[in-house]
Amino acid sequence: MRILLVEDDDLIGSGLEVGLRNAFFAVDWAKDGQHAKLALSTTRYNMVVLDLGLPGLSGTSLLAHLRAQGNPVPVLVLTARDTTADRIAGLDAGADDYVGKPFDLGEVISRCRALMRRSQSRAAENLVWQDLTVNPAAMTAVKGGAPLQLTPREFGVLVHLLVHVGEPQRKAKIEESIYGWDEEVESNAIEVYVSGLRKKIGMDAIRTIRGVGYVMEKP
Repeated sequence: MRILLVEDDDLIGSGLEVGLRNAFFAVDWAKDGQHAKLALSTTRYNMVVLDLGLPGLSGTSLLAHLRAQGNPVPVLVLTARDTTADRIAGLDAGADDYVGKPFDLGEVISRCRALMRRSQSRAAENLVWQDLTVNPAAMTAVKGGAPLQLTPREFGVLVHLLVHVGEPQRKAKIEESIYGWDEEVESNAIEVYVSGLRKKIGMDAIRTIRGVGYVMEKP
């Protein structure tokens, strides 16, 4: 899952970036509204975490532009402007949820997951495929009652394929979901992660579609 983090404070931004990546999100960090606007025009995100007090183009203006363009991406607003009027202004501009600073990192991560589930019309925490159960929030995977030991990247690939079960996924799309801007991607990385997953969840669990990518068929 790919998140655009829009925050001009280096300390807050770096903490959020590390925390979200540790929660298995791919994170792109924009430090001003114009940079974020460009990113949103060129990249498809599953989530935006947005500070309102940005230099140049404000977070409120960016949010209004985003909604005027018809982009439905979930937006979680983070801001020190934690008055009732500010919360109303942010929600009226198109925000989906609102957390005031200072905030708890765990709460931010939990709200991000909840908004993503809502946007995908998924009420349940678990992703289930045959005898495999994956809980993205708890970062656990169980097959046949036995816990699986997955690397963070393997877990990210597995969640992406389960969210899009039955839909062939191109290698580039999978890379976009698990890597941020400044993370180096080796040419055969996805092949390596898929190979590792097959050994752990079954050699036939993930099918290669030559010239297209990978798919987990609907059970």
